[in-house]
Amino acid sequence: MSEAKVTRATFDQVMVPCYMPPDVIPVRGEGSRLWDQEDREYIDLAGGIAVNALGHRHPALIKALMEQADKLWHLSNAYTNEPALLLAKRLTELTFAEQVFFCNSGAEANEAAFKLARKYAWDHHGGDIGKHEIISFKGSFHGRTLFTVSVGGQTKYRIGYEPVPAGITHLPYNDIASLESAISERTCAVVVEPILGEGGIIPADPAFLHAARNLCDQYKALLIFDEVQTGAGRTGALYAYMNSGVIPDILTSAKGLGGGFPIGAMLTTRRIAASFGFGSHGTTYGGNPLACAVSGAIIDILDDVDLMAEVKRKSDLIVSELHSLNQRHALFSDIRGRGMLIGAQLAHHWQGQARRLLDAARDQGLMVLMAGPDVIRLTPSLIIPDNDIHEAMTRLDRAMNQLISEGPES
Repeated sequence: MSEAKVTRATFDQVMVPCYMPPDVIPVRGEGSRLWDQEDREYIDLAGGIAVNALGHRHPALIKALMEQADKLWHLSNAYTNEPALLLAKRLTELTFAEQVFFCNSGAEANEAAFKLARKYAWDHHGGDIGKHEIISFKGSFHGRTLFTVSVGGQTKYRIGYEPVPAGITHLPYNDIASLESAISERTCAVVVEPILGEGGIIPADPAFLHAARNLCDQYKALLIFDEVQTGAGRTGALYAYMNSGVIPDILTSAKGLGGGFPIGAMLTTRRIAASFGFGSHGTTYGGNPLACAVSGAIIDILDDVDLMAEVKRKSDLIVSELHSLNQRHALFSDIRGRGMLIGAQLAHHWQGQARRLLDAARDQGLMVLMAGPDVIRLTPSLIIPDNDIHEAMTRLDRAMNQLISEGPES
C-alpha cells in the first residue's frame, strides 16, 4: 500500500460521505493519550465511543492478539474454534446466560436479538395471534441496519429508508404507564437500554426496569437489554443489569467487549436460544479466533471486583470535577450517568451547541463526544490514570472558557 500523505481532504475524495470527521487524524495512542499526524497530543475521553475499555495499546491485548495471529486467523462457522468456545464459556459463567451467539458489532448483536425474539414467539405461540410486535423507547439507539434503525427510537435515522419493518412501537423512556398501556398479547419483546446512550445518557429508573420485567412475564414477552454501550465494565459492573436487580432474557454486547477489535455478542438462555436452530441465523466472521482471543483477555481483566470499584471511584472523581467546573462556568444544567458513561446536559441558553464545546475541547487537546445536540458525553478508558483525569478537566476548563468567550449562537 502506498505511503503517500493522506489528509482530511483525502476523505472527501475517496470515502462515502456518511461521516463528518474533523481535520485531526490520530495516528497512534498510548493509554488514554492520542497523537495526530502533527504529533500533537490529546487526552482521550471519547474512547472510540465507549469501545477502548482498557485504553490504547494495552499490553495484555497486544499479547493476546499477537499470539493468536501467529496461530489461526479465520475459519468461518463451518468449524468452531478454541478462543470462541473459551470466551463463550467465560461469558456464561459470569452472567445469567447459558448460550452465546458471536457476531461483529452491536448492530449485528441487536439484529440477532430482534430476530430471535420474533422466532421464539413464532415457535412458542404460532402465527395466529400475531405475536411479533416489539416495544422500544424514544431516544434509543440500537444500530444502523434496517431492522435496528426501525427498533431504535430516533426518527432521523429512518428518514429515506421507508418502508421499514412494521410492528414496532416507540414509547417515552422511563414511563411505566405508557408501557402498561402499550404491551399486549401481541408483544414478543420489550427492548431497553439500561442507560439511554445516544438519547442523552439517561439512566433507567429501577422501578421502570422492574415494571418492564414484570409486564414481560405477564404477557409472555422477552425482555431484551441492549448493553452494547453499558456493558464490559462501563458502569462499574461487568454488565449494568447486575446492579439493577432485573435479569433480562436476552442481552446484547459489543464495543468494550473487544476493546477496539470488532466483536459483538448476543447472550441468552438455552430455552430461548433453541429457536435459533441450525441454519436459522448466521455470520461468516462472527466469533473469529482473533476477535475472541482479544475479548477473552479483556474479560479476564474486567472480572475483578477491585477494578470495578476503581471504575466507580474514577467516575466519582470525574463527576466531582465537572461540578467544580460548572460552579465557575454554569454551562451545564445536569451531570449524570453511571461509571465511565457520563453525560453533561447543556444549560438552556447553550442548548443545541454541544458540537461547539466538542470542537473547543479538541482545540485544547481533549477528545470528548456528544449524545445529541445538548449533551456532552464522556466514555474514557476504565483504567484512565487520575493524573489524566485532572489534566483533562484542566483542558475542559479552557474549552469552556473559549466557548463562553465566543458566546452562545442564536
